[in-house]
Formats: sequence, C-alpha cells, structure tokens
Amino acid sequence: MLNFTDEQLMIRDTVREFAKNEIEPKAAEIDQTMEFPGENLRKMGELGFLGIPFSSKYGGGDLDTVSFVLMIEELARVCGATTLSVAAHCSLCATPISMFGNEAQKQKYLPDLLTGKKFGSFCLTEPHSGSDAAALSTTATRQGDHYILNGSKMYVTNGGYAGTYVVFAKTNAQVSKARGISAFIVEREFPGVIIGKKENKLGLRASDTRQVSFDNCKV
Repeated sequence: MLNFTDEQLMIRDTVREFAKNEIEPKAAEIDQTMEFPGENLRKMGELGFLGIPFSSKYGGGDLDTVSFVLMIEELARVCGATTLSVAAHCSLCATPISMFGNEAQKQKYLPDLLTGKKFGSFCLTEPHSGSDAAALSTTATRQGDHYILNGSKMYVTNGGYAGTYVVFAKTNAQVSKARGISAFIVEREFPGVIIGKKENKLGLRASDTRQVSFDNCKV
C-alpha cells in the first residue's frame, strides 16, 4: 500500500480545490464548444502545477512523480480534456527537453513551459505512421548549421496553441528505421510551420487536436 507524504497530500488537496473551483464549472461547456482551456493552463503554470516534477533551476517544483500523478488524477476527476492538454504539455514536450536537451535548450525553453507562459506539443504521429512510429516520413536534411524539416504530423495535442513543439524526423535513411530518427525543438514562429484546422472530435473536445506541417522549416 502506498502511503502519501504530507507534502503529496497537500499538493493533492490544493489541486483538488483548484479543479473544483476553476475547472469543473466550465468543463461541460468547453467540451461542447471545443474551447481550449488556455486560461486555466496559464493559471496552473502560475501556481506551479505545470512545473511539479521538474528542476527548480528552470522554474520547476523539485517534486516527485507521485506528486505529478496526484495532480493529473485530480484534474481528471473533473475534466478529461484539460487533463489531456496538461499531460501532453508536461510529459510529451517539457519532459523530453528536460531529459535529453542540452543546457542551452533547457535554459531557453523550460522556464516558459513550466510557468505556463507557453504551451507545448509533441509531433510524432503521421497520416501513414501511428503505432509504427518508426515508419514516419518527415525528413530533416542538414544544411550547414541547420536542418530543414519537411513533412506533416497529425493528432497533435495542443497543436493550435503551442509555442514549442518537439518534432520527430528522419535524419539518416541509411540505418535501421528507429535509429535514423532525431527529435527537434521547433518554435511556432519559425518560417514553414503550418497549423491545420482543429479536429472536431467525439470526446475530449476542449483539448486542441490538429495537423501540424513543416514546409522547408529551418531549425
């Protein structure tokens, strides 16, 4: 049996109160209207929720994974769409940068992500590669000190509102499929980033889902 610490219980109760007061009252409405819960995500960033499992060096809370899971559970009690957007932002965008980015990348991107000033997305799935992610066709071609990205991603959570994307592309077609893939940090403002229309989904409708394409995008 897992026994929570006093700190973990405090985090759980704080998130529960926030979810009840700020998220639950509009959960049904934003599901119907497909309104992205950006305001509440920004509030969560200001309160430190988005930075719970990350280093304080970059604006995080220096807390553990259990604390993060407790936050996710409390959000999911009242709104699945908000939870999905938060989980994608933290686990699929901020976490890869935190784990595998160099120091300059961490310093540049994590503070805004962990405080909710910018939202994050993860670009892996493509029209012809889903569970077989290694079959992706997006390419990144080296040109001098940069790479040029070309291709399309689909079902990108937070795609229309993110400022930072973690994008997977082929950099070496001469090796086995998975080993020839690299991840890139792409900013929304980079020329060649094309944001598609919002998907009209059956459920979790407030969580923004779109196609994101790259047309000679210089990274």
